[in-house]
Amino acid sequence: MDTFRLLEGHFPVSVRFDQRLPWLDWRRRSVSLIENENTQAIQAWDTNAGFWDERMGEGNAFFDVLLWPAVEKLLKPEPGERLLDVACGNGVASRRMANAKASVTAFDGSPAMIALASARSGPSTIDYRVLDATDYEALIGLGASAFDGALCNMALMDMADIDPLMNAMAVVLKPGGRFVFSVLHPCFNNPATIQMGELEDRNGTLVTTYSVKIARYQTPFTQVGLAMHGQPVPHPYFHRPLGMLLAPALAAGLRVDGLEERAFPPENVGSATPLSWNGRFSEIPAAFLARLRRAT
Repeated sequence: MDTFRLLEGHFPVSVRFDQRLPWLDWRRRSVSLIENENTQAIQAWDTNAGFWDERMGEGNAFFDVLLWPAVEKLLKPEPGERLLDVACGNGVASRRMANAKASVTAFDGSPAMIALASARSGPSTIDYRVLDATDYEALIGLGASAFDGALCNMALMDMADIDPLMNAMAVVLKPGGRFVFSVLHPCFNNPATIQMGELEDRNGTLVTTYSVKIARYQTPFTQVGLAMHGQPVPHPYFHRPLGMLLAPALAAGLRVDGLEERAFPPENVGSATPLSWNGRFSEIPAAFLARLRRAT
């Protein structure tokens, strides 16, 4: 059997393992360390903003095929609703929510990203703001019980601390309001994942099996990586197992009432390389989504 391996995919491609940030017990991280990690993440996204906007545009395969159908199913944006887009990047999801006739407030910690989002949107009703998703006071300043729903699309793994955001969702959402988030699937698509292809001669027929190899899951850790090939600088990924991902939301009084695990359909095999996330990995979900609700 011939095995070929590559750290590959739309999210994440790890930089050399010797460049990872220190492995830590997150429960003992100091406030100053968390703030420093968060600053590094925002600075990296500021640097990568132009490249990201050019490559993402109004949606790529990862967004259009893998994420948006599940986001739309869980969030169900309705005309006239007030919706919040957390860590909106170049505003691709913000504009889709606005197209559903919702009133959208969108923010990101990166001023460069917000500038690009505003430029792409042109004259629109979307209220774009520069705001750090780890700043609880700034978040609740958006207004108590102000929003029918909120979305955080593929960004929680870019945040050094998610507790402030979860606590704020319990304030800014209306009673019964929903918060939908999507992340790299912590079990199958974390910074320690290796995507593999194994070529086997089965009784005279060459068969390639695609799989993933997981080296770490249970312990949270921080590691730099690339969201897309060619981006100017790597950025920190903050891996959390599922329990740690959901615990702050439950502690804030939010309840889970919807889950989605998303894999590419088998026919979707167009990608940068055979080992990019695509239909060859159709039995392995690359993304995890959840819907949380504020109590009524």
